[in-house]
Amino acid sequence: MDQSLELRAGNRRLAVERLADFIATSVDAAPAFDAPFTHLVLDRVFPDDIYSLMLTNMPEASDYRPMHGRSKGHDLTDGTHTRVKIDLFPEYIRHLPPQQRAVWDIVGRALCSRPVRDAFVRRLAPALERRFGPTYAKTGMYPIPILTRDIPGYLITPHTDTRWKGITVQLYLPRDRSTTHIGTIFHEKLADGTLPKTKQMSFSPNTGYAFAVGTDTWHSADAVGPEVRSRDSILLTYFVDAGMLRFFRNRGKRLGNFALSEVRNRLP
Repeated sequence: MDQSLELRAGNRRLAVERLADFIATSVDAAPAFDAPFTHLVLDRVFPDDIYSLMLTNMPEASDYRPMHGRSKGHDLTDGTHTRVKIDLFPEYIRHLPPQQRAVWDIVGRALCSRPVRDAFVRRLAPALERRFGPTYAKTGMYPIPILTRDIPGYLITPHTDTRWKGITVQLYLPRDRSTTHIGTIFHEKLADGTLPKTKQMSFSPNTGYAFAVGTDTWHSADAVGPEVRSRDSILLTYFVDAGMLRFFRNRGKRLGNFALSEVRNRLP
């Protein structure tokens, strides 16, 4: 991807296709593990030059908005939000400066592409089949990619994701390997109800993980310590898109986020 990339339609379409193919190939090459639950460990998710561009073109802190849900309960005492986000949809990032917009537009479109979705469904087939049955491949999956930033004080206790979700993917975006200890933790639920830590992802550059959401996919994140400036990552969530309720809910959330973004960008 050229350092002076512009949002010309032909350039964008070709860049999106190439990036989507690269990501899908990385997913296909990722090793799979069954303990404590079925998951993939991803490496070199993006080409090196594009990963470098992503780091160079990180948005300003003022471009993010608070992340709601479980993370809202871990705001600091002064009200500072410890997890913020930017939805990587064209209508949301259109307020970014041109070069940042060009980079994140292509990344967002590639992550939402059919080749990437199909790769995750293909690789997580056993777990998806356990949940959705033999026709799992026909179950709709609606991708929502968000750029997230966690700051010291952020944590999330062991949980399984809501059943609205079908696949959870997190792609790590550190600049180096100085904070590998802050990766996501996987847990096994024992018969007595305890949730010991079983495995921890390494928060390393251009890596990540993926799993099909199930009743056993317990995971957490320890509190981000003062040694960390920020923990940047992309959360790519595939929401189950089967049935009219889910269909309208998924698109309604996207529309609602767009409306909030427009209001926020019009405030002085």
